[in-house]
Amino acid sequence: MPDDWFTTERIWVTIGVVGQSFFFMRFVVQWIASERARRSVVPDAFWWLSIIGSMIMLCYAIYRRDPVFILAFTPNIFIYSRNLYLLKREREEIAGTSALETSPQENQSVLR
Repeated sequence: MPDDWFTTERIWVTIGVVGQSFFFMRFVVQWIASERARRSVVPDAFWWLSIIGSMIMLCYAIYRRDPVFILAFTPNIFIYSRNLYLLKREREEIAGTSALETSPQENQSVLR
């Protein structure tokens, strides 16, 4: 392999391609989940791939000193994180509601 293959530029282009790959994979994951459920589904993996892809692409944009992409990817990290938080909170509320809907004897065993 030639010595100039591992240039800084090539490394950063590779990082950019990896970031874009995460964005592509999130749609593949969403598509497969929707096909399996036979309805539109957005699994947690979609949001995790979105966060990872955004962080990698933000690093790439900062390296490139591209203010357009920096502004585009910075808020995404917070938006995708918020979606994961809302999903977690919804699941906790559903779990709490399910525990309250059980009989008193079942509630005592849940609380122990």
